[in-house]
Amino acid sequence: MSIATLDTALVHRLPASSPTLFEAKAKKNITFETIAKELGREEVAVAAIFYGQARASPEDIQKLSSVLGIQQSTLEQQLQGFPDRGRTVDMPPKEPLIYRLFEIVQNYGYAYKAVLNEKFGDGIMSAISFSTKVEKETDKDGNNWAIITLRGKWLPYSRF
Repeated sequence: MSIATLDTALVHRLPASSPTLFEAKAKKNITFETIAKELGREEVAVAAIFYGQARASPEDIQKLSSVLGIQQSTLEQQLQGFPDRGRTVDMPPKEPLIYRLFEIVQNYGYAYKAVLNEKFGDGIMSAISFSTKVEKETDKDGNNWAIITLRGKWLPYSRF
């Protein structure tokens, strides 16, 4: 089993909680999927907490403490406050997988916009009232496919 670990080149851009969480995760040798099941959250949401891109609730902190064997008081201190979202990634991204996600929006962004506007009208998809998940699908030939679902509340522009 492979587990995601912290790229040390990112540490200077991340909150103090990131090394604490990733070190404990590596020590326990557990996946985000396993942690997410314990927290009752999606694995992308849990990974976002690890990178400081999402806020952990008091219940999340208690469960992370238990699952990872980290003092709850340490996590409470490190995870207090509000996330500073978006600062971990250079633009354009240099990491190939993140670049490919950027490239999808770059190549299909206006197509998504046109289809969304036709279906919903003039507006935007929220990234706040939002959820996402990653699934793996294997086709009949044994090829693995990544399925990324983005689910955002539609916010129509107001007329004023």
